[in-house]
Amino acid sequence: MKGILLFGHGARNPDWAAPFFRIRDAIVMRDPATPVEMGFLELMRPSFDEAVDALAAAGVNEVIVVPIFMAAGSHIKKDLPLMAASAMDRHPSVCIALAAPVGEAEPVLAAMADYALAAGG
Repeated sequence: MKGILLFGHGARNPDWAAPFFRIRDAIVMRDPATPVEMGFLELMRPSFDEAVDALAAAGVNEVIVVPIFMAAGSHIKKDLPLMAASAMDRHPSVCIALAAPVGEAEPVLAAMADYALAAGG
């Protein structure tokens, strides 16, 4: 079974995570059978490891990590692959794949351009 892990940096202000909940809710509305967890690098919970553990406990054997980042900086290029490898060591029956950051996806870039044009009147 496949699952999705929405991965974010984390922040001190809990309101910062509101868009993550909206994304998760939109995924669940579209596909209620797909398990979705959020995991954060720091400052917020659940952590990446806690999210992977929850997905594994739910019977997920393939996790797609979707970084909710604008671009691939060191957290995505260096930290995330190490975290995924460590999680696969802990859960040998779980395969973790890393998607590109959402900010690098063409449909997201197009939506942001549309938004900017609309906001400009």
